[in-house]
Amino acid sequence: MVFSENALNILTLKSFKGIGRAWINKNIKGNEKTRVLVELLNKGSKESDEITVSRFEFKKEQIKTMILKLDGFADGLIALGDTGFPPYRGKVTLSEQPVLLFYRGDLSLLSIDNKNVAVIGLLNPEGNIKELEREVVSRLVTEGATIVSGLALGCDTIAHEQALRSNGKTIAILPGPLNSIMPASNKDLANDIVKCQGLLISEYSTEAKSKMELGGRYQERDRLQALYSDSIILTASYAKNNLGNDSGSRLAMEYAKKYAIPSAVIYDKIADENNPQFDLNRKLIQEQKDISVIDPNNIAPSVSEIIKTKPLGGQGRYVQTNLF
Repeated sequence: MVFSENALNILTLKSFKGIGRAWINKNIKGNEKTRVLVELLNKGSKESDEITVSRFEFKKEQIKTMILKLDGFADGLIALGDTGFPPYRGKVTLSEQPVLLFYRGDLSLLSIDNKNVAVIGLLNPEGNIKELEREVVSRLVTEGATIVSGLALGCDTIAHEQALRSNGKTIAILPGPLNSIMPASNKDLANDIVKCQGLLISEYSTEAKSKMELGGRYQERDRLQALYSDSIILTASYAKNNLGNDSGSRLAMEYAKKYAIPSAVIYDKIADENNPQFDLNRKLIQEQKDISVIDPNNIAPSVSEIIKTKPLGGQGRYVQTNLF
């Protein structure tokens, strides 16, 4: 497992009270000396006791021992300040910009030069949703896109599997450590993604300690799906309701809007008009006038336009183009 001293320092910084992504992105450029990091911590952390160099180094050794348990499951850890740390797309606040990633596979797929399209949706697609999603993903791969999704059951699984069947590449963003694939039933799929020159990434080295923490991690996973994609496509999803069946897709689409990532939905205004599994799709069409709508009759031209679109802002050279 490969990681730099800088990456280990970033991970150690995050272990102190009051130190999160916003603080790190604001105060750390990368590769600072330990003495400098300790001085910054004593000014910015919420620790009650003074932080010393020896205390920092002791904690760093503990963290190093912990992450070495991922050896064989992760190829490496990369962090802010490391050469090749992946750039995000869109307009992302300091508190939401990534500062580190555990990875397995081809990290270059997150390059700003790679065309990444997220394809997401609900856990239990019914009717012709699966078939339509496969057709869209197949076309995206033909057009040169790498498919991004979250390895969840349902639409995420379809997106990854179809990308591989179409001889394409795919990126899976996980809500837990790489040595504990979630869901466990997709462990073989995760291995297949890597074998086919794809990529697995996670911000986590340990499992969540509670359901509440895991819920937060799913939300952070949705955030990464947006900021590492040039466009995002919603296959199908319930809207927010009291039944508890709306998916994380809603959050991912909200992040995409927030970050100015071009968005699209799959929707047939005649066939899907009364289907609750397309409630979120309908809602987004009503609320976002610039959203692209993919129906069974316009898949090829819609995908071609999606491939041409670029996010506004971000760390790359992208600028806004006309949307669809």
